[in-house]
Amino acid sequence: MCPRATGAAEGSVSPRKRHSASSSSDISAFVVIAHPFHPLRGQRVEVLFSRRRGGQVVLVCEGGSLGRVTVPESWTSRAASAGSGRLSAEGLAALARCMEGR
Repeated sequence: MCPRATGAAEGSVSPRKRHSASSSSDISAFVVIAHPFHPLRGQRVEVLFSRRRGGQVVLVCEGGSLGRVTVPESWTSRAASAGSGRLSAEGLAALARCMEGR
């Protein structure tokens, strides 16, 4: 009798990659929910993994008593830190000129 060709040795671990915040490209394993009407607003939650849905990034997070929750990245602390705070060299020079005049 021939064993079935399954592509995996008996007792081996599945080759599928587990989702985890540490193995993804996520910078931080935690975010703060910032949306004003979300039940977890202001709470720090662990990011389990992220994915694209409808052209935007959503985060699947551990929501405590709510279980796993999926929230758009734009509803979290990551939205504010997504490069919006950077100034150009010209902007920094203008800020320095403003501060000198005080």
